[in-house]
Amino acid sequence: MATAFCNLNMGGSGLTKLNDYRRKPGVFKRSYLDSKRLSRLSCNAEEVFSRRTYRKEVEVRQCKLCTQAFVYNKGGHLGTNREEDKDENISKATLIWRAIKLPIYFVAVIPLTVGSAAAYFETGMFSSWRYSVLLVSSVLIITWLNLSNDVYDFDTGADKNKDESVVNLVGSRTGTLVAAYSLLVVGFMGLTWVSFEAGNMRAILLLACAIIFGYIYQCPPFRLSYQGLGEPLCFAAFGPFATTAFYLLQGSRSKMMYLPFTGSILCASLLVGITTALILFCSHFHQIEEDREVAKMSPLVRLGSKRGSGVVKLAIMGLYVLAFAFGLSRALPITCILFCGFTLPVARLVVSFVQENHNDKHKIFMAKYYCVRLHSLFGAALAAGLVVARTAPKISIPRLAFS
Repeated sequence: MATAFCNLNMGGSGLTKLNDYRRKPGVFKRSYLDSKRLSRLSCNAEEVFSRRTYRKEVEVRQCKLCTQAFVYNKGGHLGTNREEDKDENISKATLIWRAIKLPIYFVAVIPLTVGSAAAYFETGMFSSWRYSVLLVSSVLIITWLNLSNDVYDFDTGADKNKDESVVNLVGSRTGTLVAAYSLLVVGFMGLTWVSFEAGNMRAILLLACAIIFGYIYQCPPFRLSYQGLGEPLCFAAFGPFATTAFYLLQGSRSKMMYLPFTGSILCASLLVGITTALILFCSHFHQIEEDREVAKMSPLVRLGSKRGSGVVKLAIMGLYVLAFAFGLSRALPITCILFCGFTLPVARLVVSFVQENHNDKHKIFMAKYYCVRLHSLFGAALAAGLVVARTAPKISIPRLAFS
């Protein structure tokens, strides 16, 4: 066994071959080269991986920057058009309701109601069927006013972005204009009939002047609303002219009872004219920019929304000061002051709403409807005061005596 072990350490043995193999220089060189190649491959792989990772990070950053830039560049456009997108999503029924402008027809009801109440206060007479015919005729004429106004504003471009415009909804300018003037003819025929039946030509002359004022307010070639004269024309047409005419038409031809021009009807008509003109004034708050683009120099275009809100406050204060002064001077019954005083919360609501939202184009749209509410309640209170003053015991205001 020892001999075998000795022979294993001699030539030809496995250990000797292993030692010879280890002494060969090529082995270490080849292994060194292989390890170096592996290290280079690993380094190259790490470098490629790091480069790819860096490129992906750069691409991600560039995508984020592009997204931020897109949002930044489009943000203002999206911000300004957000409400417009909401407007585009408004239902057709809502647009039709806005186009009808049903609350605006109170400007036909209030002058007639106040005029009839003033006639009742003077004579104790009231004709219900005459009131009904005058009401229907007045509504038809107000419809002509609204439709023709939409047509002529469409011609000038003032209503190009107004979805609730009748012309934009119907899609026919000619059809809208024909319908408008047909309603005017029918309405004026009703007014004329009642005037002949009452035998009072002064009334139809006053109503004709009111209609003429409505025509030159908006129709070519006059278009005085573009000169900022819409509010004075509205005040005169619905106040002194229309209210006084309806007062005269409650007289009786059979008894030859021609109603005189009294201080009561003149003062009441002035108050009605102020509230009506206030509706028109506030209807321009939300379209100042559009009016300026088409050179429609309404008072709000000239003054601006902030000063315009101050005008609304002064007008409402003047309305109640005048009503109080008319009551103290006995031009109007004291009951008118009492009933009109109950509308002060609504007046305060109009003032606060306009002052808070005059810069918000979309919220201030409702200002005219708040004014319609004030116009309706104030007119109803004025009429109720006149009726109660006739039926109830008179309340006398003591005179101040100086010795």
